[in-house]
This record gives sequence, C-alpha cells and structure tokens, in this order.
Amino acid sequence: MYCFTEADRQDLFQEIVIQLWRSWPAFRREAKFSTWLYRIALNTAISGLRRQRRLITPTDPEQLPTELQDIQYVADKEEQLQLLYAAIDQLTEVEKALTMLYLEDKSYQEMEEILGLSQNNLRVKMNRIKDKLRKITKAVAHGIGKP
Repeated sequence: MYCFTEADRQDLFQEIVIQLWRSWPAFRREAKFSTWLYRIALNTAISGLRRQRRLITPTDPEQLPTELQDIQYVADKEEQLQLLYAAIDQLTEVEKALTMLYLEDKSYQEMEEILGLSQNNLRVKMNRIKDKLRKITKAVAHGIGKP
C-alpha cells in the first residue's frame, strides 16, 4: 500500500529492518513483539511516504498478460485495483494505516495496540473510511474526482 514497485518495496523492507535494528535496544517487552514490530514498520512506511509523494509507476513487461482472452479480465481487475489505490491515496496517513491494517485482517484489539486508538474510535473511523472510499471511487469512476 505504501509502495508501487517491487524495487520500492524492497527498499522499504530494508529501511524497516534498519529501523528495527536501531530500535531493538529500546524494546521494553511491554507489548507483544509483533505489535512493536508492526508499529516500527508502519511508522517507517508512513515516513517514507511523506518523503516521496507521487511517483510514476512503470509497468514491468513480464507482468503483461500473454493470452488475448485474458486481457479484458486483467484490464478490468487492474482498473478496479487502480481505482482503489487512487481512492486510498486520497486518505490521510492515519486513514491509510487503518485501511492497511484492516485489509491485512488485523483485529481491532491489534489495531488498538498498534495505533494507540480505542477500539470504539477505530470502528467509527473505519466506517467513515469505508464511506469515504465509496464516495471517492464513485466520483473517480464517473470522472468527477481525482484519478
């Protein structure tokens, strides 16, 4: 969600590993290791996103469909995915983080530990984000909003 190319994902992974290494001495074991790791990774990803806003995403020729009959199906799925990414890109950093956690099937309890927000607040925010994404995707699909 925070990277658009494989090279960017690899760079982000490397940056996360570096930040985890640097932060290890400060790990107090008050939270689960996975929660601590997730918080470091999320903060690193958000920081990286702030540094490099929009990038042009090249298409790797290896990822292009090889059979003509699959092209329309792939194009439709790719269009839907791009529409979702465009909508997510218009969210705030906190909304993006919450969306990412939701899409990764994290429980509200895990989200609470990672983001430091109450479960009730998270549920309200998630409902608002869903509504916001519906409105954005409708607007973009009808040519009203940002692509």
